[in-house]
Amino acid sequence: MKFLAVCGFGVGSSMVLKMTLQKVCKERGITCEVENTDISSAKGAAVDAIFTSQEFGDELMRTEKVPVYPIKRYMDKAEVGAALDQFLANQKG
Repeated sequence: MKFLAVCGFGVGSSMVLKMTLQKVCKERGITCEVENTDISSAKGAAVDAIFTSQEFGDELMRTEKVPVYPIKRYMDKAEVGAALDQFLANQKG
């Protein structure tokens, strides 16, 4: 699976989110590739899902065809894990 962690400039907060998402995937035994990027580069990217802030989530949900998961606390493994679990549950259906 390939995921994007997105923030405004693709450097600071998206890197934190990327690291948390990688930890959560590893804990669940999921092989994944996670890239961090800025909002402009995220548009049209070939990924399975996008994880971002609520602010960017609203915009990306309108423009992207892949699932978008807004995250409030980028370092919170429980919140990121819940979003990942939601993605995985939707893949089974």
